[in-house]
Amino acid sequence: MVEERITDGKRIAQLLASELEGREDGGLEAVAVTDADRDVEPTADGARAYDVSVLSRDEATTPEDDADVGDDASGDDGESDDGETVRIARVFVHESRARLELAVGQDVAAQTAEEGDLRVRPKATEPPRTLVFLESGAAVKRATNVVQSVVARVQSTE
Repeated sequence: MVEERITDGKRIAQLLASELEGREDGGLEAVAVTDADRDVEPTADGARAYDVSVLSRDEATTPEDDADVGDDASGDDGESDDGETVRIARVFVHESRARLELAVGQDVAAQTAEEGDLRVRPKATEPPRTLVFLESGAAVKRATNVVQSVVARVQSTE
């Protein structure tokens, strides 16, 4: 049994990235961690660690091209110029937690996060965002469920 609870924001974000990149089920085969800042350091307001993007169906099923995708660091809606990658979220690191900031599928993200007992709140920006807080390493699996629900929503509108 694990005695220690992981509450380091950078480590929680790393665990989430590993979970998203490593799983090939439930729509996660189309998910990529993009534009990662490997030298990110946690801040009180949260420092951006990486983006979470959904690859097009063609790109997700033909992995022979290992090119880096989704290097878009702007504040737009996340769709790349080539239309093949859509940023659905950004991950930020704080000292004692990570924050998943979802740009699409806010309603389904909020519902799935609440069902998983994750702290969630809307962010009143234009466009609006949904914030999901990962307070420990144990929250990573439940946050992955949130990403899966958003991916399902994005793919159903393609």
